[in-house]
Amino acid sequence: MKIKLFTLLFFCSLAVFSQIRDFDSITIQEIKIDSSSIRAIQVLKDSSMYFASSNGYIGLANLSNKELKFKKIIYDTIVPHFRSIASNGNNIYVLSVESPALLYQYNNENLKLVYKEEHKKVFYDAMAFFDEQNGIAMGDPTEGCLSIILTNDGGNTWNKIPCSKLPKTEEGEAAFAASNGNIAISGTNAWLVTGGKRARVFHTPDMGKIWKVYDTPIVQGGQMTGIFSVDFYDSKNGIIFGGDWSKKEDNIANKAITNDGGKTWKLIADGEGPGYKSCVQYVPDTNGKEIFAVGSTGISFSNDGGYTWKKVSDEKYYTIRFVNKNIAWLAGNNKIGKMILKLE
Repeated sequence: MKIKLFTLLFFCSLAVFSQIRDFDSITIQEIKIDSSSIRAIQVLKDSSMYFASSNGYIGLANLSNKELKFKKIIYDTIVPHFRSIASNGNNIYVLSVESPALLYQYNNENLKLVYKEEHKKVFYDAMAFFDEQNGIAMGDPTEGCLSIILTNDGGNTWNKIPCSKLPKTEEGEAAFAASNGNIAISGTNAWLVTGGKRARVFHTPDMGKIWKVYDTPIVQGGQMTGIFSVDFYDSKNGIIFGGDWSKKEDNIANKAITNDGGKTWKLIADGEGPGYKSCVQYVPDTNGKEIFAVGSTGISFSNDGGYTWKKVSDEKYYTIRFVNKNIAWLAGNNKIGKMILKLE
């Protein structure tokens, strides 16, 4: 009996160990996109990827080949600068940053302007969908709160939440449109992150009806400090990542995790591992253990939930989204990339 029990425990240990992956290097197939900064990408169910660019383009990339499809958008004489993109499974939505903020619905060459906002302080940072009907986008404050717009009809109409229904922001608190990574979704939960004078997490458990805001230990107080990206593996476990854009190698107080849905945050790898990153994402189907963080300082990987990190590439990318546990799409300055993970 003791021998059988030992054998069972031994093989269980082997099974757990075999699930811990490590990468000394990764393979990235790069595709050049001329004269375009790309910070917004959306992976579809068929593994293809839509991207939105700084020079008004919506593009479609396919895993099977390098043939790209493009749609150019011009509003009057304005070329929109897109940094937000999302899909509800039926349509693609892209949102430009500055006034006039323009939110377009796109499907099979059909383009429709579904929201427009004009204000001298308008600056939208990120967008995401909860499901086919309900979506959210967030931006910097125009009054005394974050700019948050919602849809509950599949993206056909969008409405801004009044400041009376939102937590107040503090002077100098805003967000960074670095990677379309300021919003994380899990079920009916959404988490929005800020930076600047304060680095906080705004949470709604019910798709935008009720809001609370939580403090974090991420570096804050400067114009370019704070949280640049957030991701949640499930409704309880999440990670925030950022730092100081003006001191990109600094790795003090720039990454933290939560296991209570964002109410409290604990610094990880403080003073160790990567400094500033613009986007952080959990690898799917890895039980919240594998995480990639990308930015202009390269690509870093953790296989223990963020406690230790390894730099796996010097390639500069702004954002990353996973197709599955072995393939991810990347985007950066004048390029997109397909990242393939292979065990040695």
